Amino acid sequence: MPSKRSWIADQLAFSFNVPGLIAGVDEAGRGPLAGPVVAAAVILDDLHPIKGLKDSKMLGPRTRERLFDEIRAKALCCSIAQASVQEIDELNILQATLLAMRRAVDGLRLRPHKVLVDGNRLPVLPMPAEAIVKGDSRVKAISAASILAKVQRDRLCLALHAEHPQYGFDGHKGYPTPAHLAALRAHGACPQHRRSFGPVRDVLGE
Repeated sequence: MPSKRSWIADQLAFSFNVPGLIAGVDEAGRGPLAGPVVAAAVILDDLHPIKGLKDSKMLGPRTRERLFDEIRAKALCCSIAQASVQEIDELNILQATLLAMRRAVDGLRLRPHKVLVDGNRLPVLPMPAEAIVKGDSRVKAISAASILAKVQRDRLCLALHAEHPQYGFDGHKGYPTPAHLAALRAHGACPQHRRSFGPVRDVLGE
């Protein structure tokens, strides 16, 4: 168990912006037709560098899994959050993505001085933030966040496949591949399909 002194230090760090602490934020799952959108926030530790960080899309599954564990072990702190299918359908995918990002930052044990977000849009945050286009390949903390978000969402898709194997979520991860669209036409939509997305609406005749 942490000591009382370390617990107090953590609370103080979260209550006030810690000078120099930079969090990277990225998401996974904006394009798929099913499942939540997942976001991660990471504050790396300069004293414990992690080799091989890059955009998660440039890494193979085994490498992402290995780095997922290393990031969680070596980062000063990290947080993974999501917005549900229901929130995606109610808010739209952009706003749901920003909501997941905000939840990821809120979940950090330490409060960063600044947040760097992949892309060109920012969630509403209580500290300074900057949007960086292609940040997942330019900023190590964002690369780390992209890996956490991607691995977590892939794991959710495997769980979804176990519940609904007829759709093949273990392969396409919810993206609108020909096989996924064919399964939608054959079986209709499951509860985790995003009704606000055009291909799903078309299958449902809405």
